[in-house]
Amino acid sequence: MKIAAIQMVSGTRIEDNLQVAHQLLGQAAAQGAELAVLPEYFCIMGRKDTDKLQFQETPGQGLIQDFLGRSARELGLWIVGGTLPMATADAGRARNSSLAYAPSGECVARYDKIHLFRFAQGREDYDERRVLEPGTQPVRFELASRDGHVYTVGMSICYDLRFPELYRALKADLLLVPSAFTYTTGQAHWEVLLRARAIENQAYVLAAAQGGTHENGRHTWGHSMVVDPWGQVLAERAEEAGVVMAEILAANLQGVRERLPALTHCVL
Repeated sequence: MKIAAIQMVSGTRIEDNLQVAHQLLGQAAAQGAELAVLPEYFCIMGRKDTDKLQFQETPGQGLIQDFLGRSARELGLWIVGGTLPMATADAGRARNSSLAYAPSGECVARYDKIHLFRFAQGREDYDERRVLEPGTQPVRFELASRDGHVYTVGMSICYDLRFPELYRALKADLLLVPSAFTYTTGQAHWEVLLRARAIENQAYVLAAAQGGTHENGRHTWGHSMVVDPWGQVLAERAEEAGVVMAEILAANLQGVRERLPALTHCVL
């Protein structure tokens, strides 16, 4: 099955971001992708953390969800919409949510980011708790590829990558990591963490990232990539918008798990 990580450098206007996302999704579909994943905050990278709050949506209603469902139907793709702000009971805090759509246009899964990013170093100061409410539940869904194989797909978002227990709980064949890693943390830890999650879970990892300098001045690391169950990077894009394509093989997944049956051991 061919899969695609969509890398973007999202700006402050939702309409412009959706237009770019659609173009890139179209490129992925034209290259034979069955699944395409957009990055975290693909729809909006505001000038302030609170900007996202004015674009909160409720389940099944909203411009961004309509775009994702329509694009999935039009392109015949499984699409995971990186993240978008979903409303909570507190108008001052949203959930950072990743939504998965089948080629029918139906939303089949929603994951709310559990681990909220905090980092302070010099002029960099991030704390997602100021405007976000954390999720509570791991989420996975089943994806039937065109060749008839059914993959278990585990969902996660960005900072979750630092918490291996989440990924082990997912028991997935393919792990998704839509992200907007900062340049500082990405340069230090991005690739090693992605490869570690692939190796320890003997799973494919698809990481779709923001990658460049944004209108709001934020510099994201990029390096969207696909990693195989042995920890090998199959495809990667350093910076700027584009499509990262790779093919995943059920036989390779099974072979790694049979040769090195680490997943059969009891967790202490």
